[in-house]
Amino acid sequence: MNLALQPTTEARLEKVRALYGDDERFARQVIAYQEAELHKAILGIRLDLQTFEKQYRMDTEAFYRRFESGELGDNEDFILWAGCYELLRGNQSHLSELGNA
Repeated sequence: MNLALQPTTEARLEKVRALYGDDERFARQVIAYQEAELHKAILGIRLDLQTFEKQYRMDTEAFYRRFESGELGDNEDFILWAGCYELLRGNQSHLSELGNA
């Protein structure tokens, strides 16, 4: 794998890599870190979605179908809710891709 990095970034990455002693361990740690960050993001988004679900007494998937079909209009909360849901799906997809790589 070849990365096109700025010299400063490459030097910093080399220092981090040296801490692990071998490339396999380093790569696994980078992947594990990314997975952990995605899990944290997903948890935070789910909490936000729960707030919208309680406020509007509707589950997110039902909301999103209605929002996408134009039934609900473009209320600011609805735009934020839809954006959170799309972000959740994107993060879940990234997490799945990391697990299947």
